Amino acid sequence: MSGPRPRQGSRRSTRTRASRGPSAVGRRHEVVVGPVAHGGHCVARVPDPAHERGRVVFVRHALPGERVVLEVTEGTEGDSFWRADAVEVLEPSPDRVEAPCPVAGPGLCGGCDLQHVALPAQRDQKAAVVREQLQRLAGLEVPVVVEPVPGDVDGLRWRTRQRWARTPDGRRGLRKHRSHEVVAVDDCLITHPEAREPEPGEVVETVRGRDLAVAADGFWQVHPGAPEALVGAVLEALAPRAGESVLDLYAGVGLFSAFLAEAVGRDGRVVAVEGDAVAASYAGRNLPDVDVLPGDVAAVLASPEAPAVADLVVLDPPRTGAKRAVCDAVAARGPRAIAYVACDPAALARDVALLAGHGYALTSLRAFDLFPMTHHVECVALLEHATPAAPGV
Repeated sequence: MSGPRPRQGSRRSTRTRASRGPSAVGRRHEVVVGPVAHGGHCVARVPDPAHERGRVVFVRHALPGERVVLEVTEGTEGDSFWRADAVEVLEPSPDRVEAPCPVAGPGLCGGCDLQHVALPAQRDQKAAVVREQLQRLAGLEVPVVVEPVPGDVDGLRWRTRQRWARTPDGRRGLRKHRSHEVVAVDDCLITHPEAREPEPGEVVETVRGRDLAVAADGFWQVHPGAPEALVGAVLEALAPRAGESVLDLYAGVGLFSAFLAEAVGRDGRVVAVEGDAVAASYAGRNLPDVDVLPGDVAAVLASPEAPAVADLVVLDPPRTGAKRAVCDAVAARGPRAIAYVACDPAALARDVALLAGHGYALTSLRAFDLFPMTHHVECVALLEHATPAAPGV
């Protein structure tokens, strides 16, 4: 659980790029929708003489198997793919429901991708995406079930923090998908009635009876059931033993370190590494029995400050993943087990493939529905060495 990091609900800037021919925006096509894909959309194809199998279109507000009319929202003749919204549903899926929110739909608020999907089917879609990414990027066939966690009401009223935007006339609102344009929103249905806006100051979060201070505008999971679910999954995966040494990377204010330190006891050691200076300072306050090393994770691991060996490692990187330098440095310490907490299944799959090159196999995976009504999903993966590696290897 790291410091401020771009995760669910973060605003994405759109690049300005050179034109690749006439715009396709506004064109409509009738299609049968294909499989769900990573990113909150499904794949469809429209006839195109330049593409033998048809041009790929990533369609939001659709479901696999539906016959819909799509309207292109981004793309030109020269692009390899287009983006689109399903603006008319001709043959609906049995999993389609009426969106509970009046501003969830094409051209409206971009915060929720899946309000048109029944909640069990949302979780099935997310599981399918995790499986597909692990198969395509890591060559693994892994069974995946996305688990609900306590703290939402039928997928609603879970978001404990919300950053509101303002319309030109000053009304409260949220941005459209891939846009800076603001849609007025009187009541965001995934937002908790007592949600707070990020602001200066400090708050205290309580997990398993333990208080952890965090900057009011710093990173903390927004689903109330997330910290307990993730702590439980990490402890279950690693099964820490008294006296073991632990590296907690991208440690944030110390959520995992706090409970790992209790598990390994006084004869063990936990070292927490966090790149955000404010979060690292809070970790130092929250974790009197943990060594906190502030700084970029890859740089710290390459420095003499970092321990040369570790029995256990927690990886909780930002959405882009840990990447090669960190994965290599982790494997070099010869841990018996690595718990990887992932907010992006593609990054997880890429890093699992890198760690496989060092002999680490994915031995279990749990996925949690921490962001209902959106395409986001959180995973906790356990990687273990096929044969215990010698320290420093």
